[in-house]
Amino acid sequence: MKQYDIVMIGAGPAGLAAAVSAYDAGARSILLLERDSQLGGILNQCIHNGFGLHTFHEELTGPEYAKRFVDEVRKRNIEYKLNTMVINISHEKVITAVNRSDGLMEIQAKAIVLAMGCRERSRGALNIPGYRPAGIYSAGTAQRLVNMEGYLPGRRVVILGSGDIGLIMARRMTLEGAKVLVVAELMPYSGGLKRNIVQCLDDFNIPLKLSTTVINIEGKERVTGITLAKVDDHRKPIPGTEEHYDCDTLMLSCGLIPENELSRSMGVQINPVTNGPCVNESLETNIPGVFAAGNVLHVHDLVDYVSEEAASAGSAAAGYAALGTNRSARREIPLETSGGPRYTVPCTIDPDHMPEKLTVRFRVGNVIKNKAVSVYFDQDRIIHRKRPVMAPGEMEELVLTKKYFNEHPDLSKIRICVESV
Repeated sequence: MKQYDIVMIGAGPAGLAAAVSAYDAGARSILLLERDSQLGGILNQCIHNGFGLHTFHEELTGPEYAKRFVDEVRKRNIEYKLNTMVINISHEKVITAVNRSDGLMEIQAKAIVLAMGCRERSRGALNIPGYRPAGIYSAGTAQRLVNMEGYLPGRRVVILGSGDIGLIMARRMTLEGAKVLVVAELMPYSGGLKRNIVQCLDDFNIPLKLSTTVINIEGKERVTGITLAKVDDHRKPIPGTEEHYDCDTLMLSCGLIPENELSRSMGVQINPVTNGPCVNESLETNIPGVFAAGNVLHVHDLVDYVSEEAASAGSAAAGYAALGTNRSARREIPLETSGGPRYTVPCTIDPDHMPEKLTVRFRVGNVIKNKAVSVYFDQDRIIHRKRPVMAPGEMEELVLTKKYFNEHPDLSKIRICVESV
């Protein structure tokens, strides 16, 4: 059995940033395991620009952004295995993986960084009635077909869901010569970034219909048309609001699900809201030495934040691999939410193990206007920040400093809420 100090499961933006950070923190025995044929993960098919503004202070495409980190990994001679599928991780951090050259292998790790990313919600999970013809794609699959395989999935396209991938594919299909008829969204607000709505829909005169869903798919061999309908407050179709569209393609951009089957099987505690692991201030799960970062933890809207988060996880993993069981005892202060925020990352904080500044990220459940985000340490309000607009499609951030914790030595809980200005 091979042994490594740190193993990253996944070599997308999170795995690459974690590996570089772990190396820079002193770790040398590092291994990246990637199931695809190249490093970089989903970034390789994201050929549009808009990446890297926070990390590199310039606008890059997805492959360009990935290459920056791939170059750093190779510069440090960090070992990686491609075309390698991890099929199990034990509670004792024994990784079982398989590829063509090594066959079935077992790897013992002192620390593990989970960086498997996320997957798209499928048609089967959406319960759309109608036939099962060809021409129904998830937006990410269509993106790979166009950008990497060189195929055009269809000529007349309807998109269900206004997540960022769906919005970007509306523009991409238009640029490739297809006609995007409409983007429909079940919720009364878009799930994507405001800039993507403007650049991908408004600039190309593509209509966005909110509180609308697909109620029927027509066609047996290939999609020939779909029917949209408005929905009520309970998300049920309203009779009499049906609209028919003749099309040959239906794209689904209906949410991303963190890829946590391996996490669950090894006993990692999962947050029911994010479907990602519950982590502390070091992005460590309930299993000591197992860390998580990126979209496997919670779905991000910017890859720059993925890299930043993964760098913290990689550094913490290097520290754990060096100390192991010699770490000092922990004190867990829980973070609670009310009045808008649905969850927080991290879920708990130990002031003795946190950095000088700790970024807490969360998303709200609905569009909220002209309110304030507040942070309470027990009954003491320490932050009260005005926010003109908050939406589920855009992640919110708060920065907690050690100074706050030093002023509250007997702190028992932290509450993050939305309240009146």
